[in-house]
Amino acid sequence: MARTLNAAETQPRRGSPLLPIFLIVMVDVLGLTIILPLLPFYAEHFGASPALVGLLVSTYAACQLVAGPLLGQMSDRMGRRPLLLVSQMGTFVGFLILAWAQALWIVFLARIIDGLTAGNLSLAQAYISDVTRPEERAKSFGIIGVAFGIGFLIGPAISGYLSQFGYTWPIFMAAGLSFASILSTYFLLPQVSPAPEPERGLGTPPPAGRRLRVLDWGSYLKYFQQPLVALRLWQFLSFAFAFAIFMSGFALFAERRYTWQGHAFAVKEVGYVFAYVGLLGIILQGGLIGRLVKWLGESKLVTTGFIAATAGFVMIGLTYRVPGLLVAAGIASFGTGVLRPALTSLITQAAGRDEQGVVLGLTQSLMSVCQIIAPAIAGFLIDRELLTTWAMVGAGASAVGIVIGRFK
Repeated sequence: MARTLNAAETQPRRGSPLLPIFLIVMVDVLGLTIILPLLPFYAEHFGASPALVGLLVSTYAACQLVAGPLLGQMSDRMGRRPLLLVSQMGTFVGFLILAWAQALWIVFLARIIDGLTAGNLSLAQAYISDVTRPEERAKSFGIIGVAFGIGFLIGPAISGYLSQFGYTWPIFMAAGLSFASILSTYFLLPQVSPAPEPERGLGTPPPAGRRLRVLDWGSYLKYFQQPLVALRLWQFLSFAFAFAIFMSGFALFAERRYTWQGHAFAVKEVGYVFAYVGLLGIILQGGLIGRLVKWLGESKLVTTGFIAATAGFVMIGLTYRVPGLLVAAGIASFGTGVLRPALTSLITQAAGRDEQGVVLGLTQSLMSVCQIIAPAIAGFLIDRELLTTWAMVGAGASAVGIVIGRFK
């Protein structure tokens, strides 16, 4: 059974828990990405319209936005490992309920349970902060990026393949991976208590940074009143909305727009497209983005990313054949792939050193807000067969990011 490490013990062996954290995050992301291409079709199986599918995705994100900060605050007091186990068990139970659902309301219930306990990734980030020195955290956080890249490559492909045997097969696979993640946390991950307040110094935030409450509007407004930080935050909001529109609406859009071997796109085809996008993401994160930063600089790279994303979304809206889709998705994927790391870096540089944890939490909150609003809009548009309009809304959001950048 895992034991608790104190601060003194973690210093000489600070990197030792990173391998289990990597495995835990990768397994969690695999479970998430297995569900991603399947959920819209699964909800339609129970009679959901595209508008209801959009609300289903929004419901999960809303629950996550409310519960995520609470789980984080509890982990500051109780330790990361116990709350990580609670979060993982909620995901596991949610997957089982989803697999055994017999009606649409049970599908909603499953996603609500998963959303209310969804804190795996933020808790993993907090754990990494606890066990690494400040100068090593950026490098250590890279393991989450690697896990995401692998997950977005393998997870949708697994979902696409298993869906041929029935919709519940991918869900049970996701549940099995979730259970494996619970076992990894319980047996492999040592408990590390966050440093007590006296050791950090009065008023100093914990390693993972201060946490913004959902309704703490004053704290949000403070950063939108700082010109340089505000500019980057508005750009991040543009990126987050465009990305959420694409991820939440693509499956239903593709089902109505494209055919493959004589039949409409289904889980298999959507899963393979997502896997293709994941492969491009791995190539980008595997060293290409570092070279682009050295060549263009982060500010110009952000502009390039918005231009690529805008062009890609426009092309998706005007494309009716699979080869054109792959080209357009590749261009859009390049744009969104460079935007998140580049914008995050610029936001942390614009904020004060003691405020980096807060602004990173703020970007996560902005992403969550977009994941609530964008799916509802995507579902509404697709429900009315406004397929090209759906893609143009994503393009418009990206174009706003270009315009905002002109005011710096």
